[in-house]
Amino acid sequence: MRETKTTSDSIKNTREYHERYLRAVNNPLRRELLKALKEGCTTIEDLQSKTGLDEDTLKWHLDVLEHDFCIEKEIKQGKSFYKLTQEGKVINYLK
Repeated sequence: MRETKTTSDSIKNTREYHERYLRAVNNPLRRELLKALKEGCTTIEDLQSKTGLDEDTLKWHLDVLEHDFCIEKEIKQGKSFYKLTQEGKVINYLK
């Protein structure tokens, strides 16, 4: 199994994955969300209190980050929890 989700067996798909990934991490609000997730798995409510974003805006950005390989969402006991993927850990190297 591959460690990364941003590579593929074809150059075309790998290029598309990288473009999606870069679009996600190139947004300042999404970088703030990635920083907030550095501490570990957390809920949308926790992210709201850390970022001050309204729920709709937060959900939209989380969807982009999930779609573009930076975070994963797990549902536990009816609650959504978010955590960084290997790709999302790039936040450790960004300013």
